[in-house]
Amino acid sequence: MKYLLLAIALLTAQATFSQKTIDIAEAASKVGDSVTICTKIYGGRFMENSKGAPTLLNAGASYPNSLLTIVVPGDSRKIFDFKPEEYYKDKEICVTGIIELYKEKPQIVVTKTSQIVETRH
Repeated sequence: MKYLLLAIALLTAQATFSQKTIDIAEAASKVGDSVTICTKIYGGRFMENSKGAPTLLNAGASYPNSLLTIVVPGDSRKIFDFKPEEYYKDKEICVTGIIELYKEKPQIVVTKTSQIVETRH
């Protein structure tokens, strides 16, 4: 019985912490979930004079119609060897992270380079 409970606990924990790949159109309905979304980056902007100096990448469409914003906080920007807003523009990527809402729009905050992977099409 003890081993059965342990197995159930491990399976539940794995399901809780694993992410799934979803379509970008589903992002707003998956707030709080850890997901992977593969999409095109249509542009971005380094907001160096804004609070926290974030870099914002527009995924799925150009601003202001983007379906998802990928946010690189200012203190995480240094993890990249390049300017994310320039490098990822017009590239197909997969981003992994937890969906949050900011002003009713979905976003994923990126603090590790491993969260963004370029795809080849």
